[in-house]
Amino acid sequence: MPILETKNLVKRFDGVHAVDGLSIGIEKGRITGIVGPNGSGKTTLVNLLSGMLPIDGGAIVVNSSQRITKMQPYQISFYGITRTFQDARLFEQMTVLDNILVVLTERNVLSSLFEKHSKYHMKKAEEVLQRVGLWEKRNQLAFNLSYGQRKLLEISRALAMDTEIYLLDEPFAGLFPEMIKIVSEIVQELKQKGKTVILIEHNMNLIRELCDYVFVMDEGKLLAEGEPAEVLEKKEVVEAYLGE
Repeated sequence: MPILETKNLVKRFDGVHAVDGLSIGIEKGRITGIVGPNGSGKTTLVNLLSGMLPIDGGAIVVNSSQRITKMQPYQISFYGITRTFQDARLFEQMTVLDNILVVLTERNVLSSLFEKHSKYHMKKAEEVLQRVGLWEKRNQLAFNLSYGQRKLLEISRALAMDTEIYLLDEPFAGLFPEMIKIVSEIVQELKQKGKTVILIEHNMNLIRELCDYVFVMDEGKLLAEGEPAEVLEKKEVVEAYLGE
C-alpha cells in the first residue's frame, strides 16, 4: 500500500503545465527515483509534495487516508515528510551545531538560540553530525562551509527530523566521490530503518545502484515506471533523455 500518492496532480505556470495530471504511488520503505530530462517537472513535483508550491488541481494522499489539496511548507512534518533542496538552505550565521539544534527543538530560530538544550538534543545532534563527518566543524558558521559540506549539513538536518518520508532533491550534485559514498550509505541506511526515500537525481548510475523503483517524467507527465534496470533501457525513455 502506498505511503504517498499523487492523484491527477496539476501545477501550471502561465498556462503551461509543469505537472500535468500526474498519478503515482510511492511504496513505504523503498527508495524510489524520480527521473527525467531537464524541465520534465521533477523539482516542481517535489515542491508540491513539500508545500513549497500551491496545488492547482488534484491532490496528494498520505498513508491512504490524509488527502491534501492545500499545504504550507511548515506543515510537511505533520505528515511525516522532510526534504532537502538542490541548493542547501541553511541558517548561514549560525554554527553547524545550532543548525541541527534548531530542527531538533522544534522552536523558532530565536527561541532555540536561548534554549538550554537537553542532553538528548545534544546527543542526537552529535550523532547526525558524526554520521556526515561534520562534528569537527560543529562550531563553525554554516556560511564558512564548503559546497559539499553545506549539502552534508542539509542532509544531517533532514536526518535529525527523523520523519517517515525523505524527499531528496539532487543530494549528490557537485559532490566529490568520498561525499557521494557517504550520502549513498545514508540513503541505504534510511531504507534499512524502514524509512521511505524519494530521490531526484540525474546520475543514472546512482539511480540503478540505489533505487528499488523509478518513475520517469517528461513534460510534466508520467512517461514510464518500474525497476531501474528495465525502465531506463526503454526506447521512449532513452529518446526523452537524448531529445530525439
